[in-house]
Amino acid sequence: MEFTFLPKANLRNASFARYAIKSSFQEASVSYKNSGFYYIGKNALNIEKLVKTFKRGYASEALENAKTELKRSLTQEKNIIPEIIFCESHFDLEAMWNFRQFLNNHSALSKIPFVLDAADLSQKKLHQYRKNNLLDEIIFLEEYSEEGLQSKSKFLKKIKEKPAQDWEVKEDMKEDSVALRISNICKRTFDILVSSIALLIASPLFLLTAIAIKLESKGPIFYISKRAGRGYKIFDFYKFRTMFVGADAKIAEFSHLNQYNGGLSDGPVFFKINNDPRITKVGAFLRNTSLDELPQLLNVLLGDMSLVGNRPLPLYEAAALTTDDWATRFMAPAGITGLWQIKKRGKEDMSVEERINLDIDYAKKYNFGYDLWIMANTPSALFQKANA
Repeated sequence: MEFTFLPKANLRNASFARYAIKSSFQEASVSYKNSGFYYIGKNALNIEKLVKTFKRGYASEALENAKTELKRSLTQEKNIIPEIIFCESHFDLEAMWNFRQFLNNHSALSKIPFVLDAADLSQKKLHQYRKNNLLDEIIFLEEYSEEGLQSKSKFLKKIKEKPAQDWEVKEDMKEDSVALRISNICKRTFDILVSSIALLIASPLFLLTAIAIKLESKGPIFYISKRAGRGYKIFDFYKFRTMFVGADAKIAEFSHLNQYNGGLSDGPVFFKINNDPRITKVGAFLRNTSLDELPQLLNVLLGDMSLVGNRPLPLYEAAALTTDDWATRFMAPAGITGLWQIKKRGKEDMSVEERINLDIDYAKKYNFGYDLWIMANTPSALFQKANA
């Protein structure tokens, strides 16, 4: 058996070097360092993307080869193991189960996120994987940007490193409890019913808004961007366009006006300014009335979001929240409205920590009843002077 190593050298001229694998194994009691990725499969394009993202890594064509090499990594002098493992979907379910058990049997390896690339996977088999909880995450690797993969890796590592009790929603409501399952079913059913009815009723308003946007400025009717929701799930986020085309490129130019000044040591996580010069006149009206949020009902109907939850974040913001305790806010569903909107939305004195702590507070105690309370208090937050 052989193992393929993707070197840290110049990526444009990266070549494959092959190493013999030792069969003997004895796990040492040492501290391991995480570095690079491990890819199980043959897709050269995926491997190339991972090399560009993580700079270095390993690849094996078969699960058994990966087992042997991972065993070897536990005894090597540098004590380096992968920070994340990606696997193709063509392996049979039993082989994947055995590999999962192999990882769980070694304390160091059990903390490495195990991710499946679902490309070419049938819906039936995808359901089987999700039902059996074999993977820490299932993604379509080709749809991810380099930034998205890095952020996803950081988030999954935080979850794997956290003790189980740190991720409990409530002491009397465990993830596998009947009470939480009923609450989640009620929440999803309510989301589908309300979003479907709302989309039908609001269809004339959609048409009028689209015409107004087109008449004022050139560009698309909808603003579509990649956002990170629950579990750092990345999806296409829909809003009515409220800014001139190219507004995203001018963030640096107006950074000194950021409402969220101060906060985290690495600089502001969120970006928002009052009287934003990038906003159109129609856009200002849509924002002040929250009508720009209406297309998100499509996200709710598709299951990417809920009516109530934490706001889905742009990837550059979400990437800064995959460290320390901030990642907890991603344990809650993404939502149109939430605890932050009814308590702090539009206030100029809001700090980064205050907003994130509100998100974390919701993530720790959300349930269907709590959602109904938030929705009942949302109307008063819809009309406001600040361009939130």
